[in-house]
Amino acid sequence: MPSRRDFLASTALSATAIALMPLSACSQETTPAANPTSTPLAATAETPFSGTLIERAIPVSGERIPVIGMGTSGSFEVGDSAAERDPLREVLKRFVAAGATVIDTAPTYGTAEDVLGALVSEASVRSKLFLATKLSGVSGRDEGLAQFDESLRRLKTDKVELLQVHNLRDTETQLALARELKQQGKVKYVGLTHYVESAQAELADAMRKLKPDFVQINYSPVSRGAEQRIFPLAKDLGIAVMINRAFEDGKLFAQVKGKPVPDWAKEVGADSWAQLFLKFVISQPEVTVVIPATSKPKNQTDNLKAGVGNLMGERQRSALISALA
Repeated sequence: MPSRRDFLASTALSATAIALMPLSACSQETTPAANPTSTPLAATAETPFSGTLIERAIPVSGERIPVIGMGTSGSFEVGDSAAERDPLREVLKRFVAAGATVIDTAPTYGTAEDVLGALVSEASVRSKLFLATKLSGVSGRDEGLAQFDESLRRLKTDKVELLQVHNLRDTETQLALARELKQQGKVKYVGLTHYVESAQAELADAMRKLKPDFVQINYSPVSRGAEQRIFPLAKDLGIAVMINRAFEDGKLFAQVKGKPVPDWAKEVGADSWAQLFLKFVISQPEVTVVIPATSKPKNQTDNLKAGVGNLMGERQRSALISALA
């Protein structure tokens, strides 16, 4: 499957595309074409993040969090070497510097909790973050509790902001444990997660019955099932919504390979396809935060840029859906 990095590289190397479209349409790593002093693409430095991230309220408390967060599946599953960890240090540095806070992980994401915990501790930024992890693949209270205690150790913290039951496994027992930990002050919010549209009916039933503080589900311009049940129900019940797989595991970049960013992207302050995909997600008012994962500092900056400026209206949303048809 073509990765986001492969997509960006192939776009940057397309001389024909460069000749026919503005630089800002070629890659998320270029300076805006409006800059009259912009240099040739190969020598152009990336444009840094600026502005203030849009925030949304968590319904159960009113606490506000930035709409752009970060996932760790895959991206933080690395070893101990500097070559593997140095890019992630910069990813985290840019994330925090932009004012972003929400980072989602899980004990079943390989080394992700260990790496995240080490980098957060090293940078002394724990107090600036909203950490979310999961009770994942366990059955029974004792297994869940042991896993949670191990997550705290790996994350080098004594509490997390959000504890979620992963993929609706042993849901009632694990959510009851999460609520017990919330009462103890080790967890601030509790939630339920899944990552495929086929599970959304089951997730909706659990939302009605168990009324978690958060749900996490997949949503993108080509996977819009959450609009039918999850979003309306979250609004009615006062449940925050976290979105995963906004890039369809990189498949969306393959679908727009070789295509210039549309002119109307300027209307929402976007200059890359990644920003458009993320703005599509957060233009849904029920969405509280989206958590794209990356191990590339430039991609992190690009993702963060989606969280400032105008959001999409129905016309732009429809245009993006059509571009991916």
